[in-house]
Amino acid sequence: MANTALPSRASLAARLDDLPFTKRHLRVLTGSGAGWALDAMDVGLISFILAALTQQWGLTKTDAGWIASIGFLGMAVGATLGGLLADRLGRRQVFALTLLVYGIATGASAVVGGIAALLVLRFFVGLGLGAELPVASTYVSEFAPARIRGRLIVILEAFWAVGWTASALIGYFVIPASDAGWRWAFALGAIPAIYALIIRWGLPESPRWLASRGRIAEADRIVSAFEAEAGVVAAPAIRKEPPSRAIAVTTRARLKTLWNQEFRVRTLCLWLVWLCVNFAYYGAFIWIPSILLDAGFDLVRSFGFTLIITLAQLPGYAVAAWLIEVWGRRVTLSVFLVGSAVSAVFFGTATTEVAIIASGMALSFFNLGAWGALYAITPETYPTSLRATGAGWAAGVGRIASIVAPLSVPLLLVAGGTPLLFIVFGACFVLAAAAAWGLADRGGATLDDR
Repeated sequence: MANTALPSRASLAARLDDLPFTKRHLRVLTGSGAGWALDAMDVGLISFILAALTQQWGLTKTDAGWIASIGFLGMAVGATLGGLLADRLGRRQVFALTLLVYGIATGASAVVGGIAALLVLRFFVGLGLGAELPVASTYVSEFAPARIRGRLIVILEAFWAVGWTASALIGYFVIPASDAGWRWAFALGAIPAIYALIIRWGLPESPRWLASRGRIAEADRIVSAFEAEAGVVAAPAIRKEPPSRAIAVTTRARLKTLWNQEFRVRTLCLWLVWLCVNFAYYGAFIWIPSILLDAGFDLVRSFGFTLIITLAQLPGYAVAAWLIEVWGRRVTLSVFLVGSAVSAVFFGTATTEVAIIASGMALSFFNLGAWGALYAITPETYPTSLRATGAGWAAGVGRIASIVAPLSVPLLLVAGGTPLLFIVFGACFVLAAAAAWGLADRGGATLDDR
């Protein structure tokens, strides 16, 4: 008689960790990365759209700051709710919901006639996208073999560069082409959401999450499908121990567990890194096109400079993806954050075109490499029953800084100009680099499946 015993959660996790990289892994990675690229494209587009609307609608810097910040407010809410829902309802369902909300709100943004309507829609765009990133990184990390998990998460984060580069191309070629260019930009941003939504429904649910909910048979079928494609023969499925219990099974328990003795220092340091990196990154990159306009460059030229600066993101991710499995998570993260700090100071004090482009490219290289390392280390910080909640709340708290940053930039520019602004950003990167040493480094280790 065939063996019909179900495997334990530990054996499922071991089988996932022992798999070679397969086409199914690639589909999980690219399907998740599509949503990641959409997020980047939206955030990148708004920086170009704000520059155009400032000229067309006569926006003040305060008006522009609110348009940027309201989207990040939606992201903060979306990240915290998305993480909680993903731990309760599953990763895939939350994926689909986030893309649906994003696509509808972005498409509607193309036809707005004033600031009030744009503010409302930007909030809903942020709501959808805010839930996307922590859930995506959690999802991919739960499929990735342990030996390459960090590298795959950095590659996932590299889709951000793809989306931001797409936004820079749209900003350069589409937005300046006509007065309605910004409307076409929003419309172009909504179309890929439909494609990404279709991809998402074709992806499997996370076996680790299914097992944590007691759905062992479903989890086993998914892992077996990966093994079959890889030509791996699984060991006989004999349960030698009862399934481990989740350490937190209710929403209140999950939030409370983030601050118990085991996770308190990790959570504090993780939130601090997210706060500092969000403030410096979004404060800088949302405003770079407008800062270049204020420096005397015309719209097309400032957009062209921004496009060149953006292209340095991809090599930053590539180097971080290699180093994260060589140096480890904490060292890679802290080194790239220090590099971001130095680059920010040079960018803020640059006066020639060559210096502006070179320091801006260095800032893109180091800052986006740091983002890759941060997204790799975040889901590894917590066990399966708490993973999406912990990642979502870290991202949500970080979004508070991204809300404040666009509103703070005009005040800092008045107080001390571009040099002061980027010195503040540099200080944030240094603080984040120090906080990174309070994080757990689980490079090469199996995920905690409690």
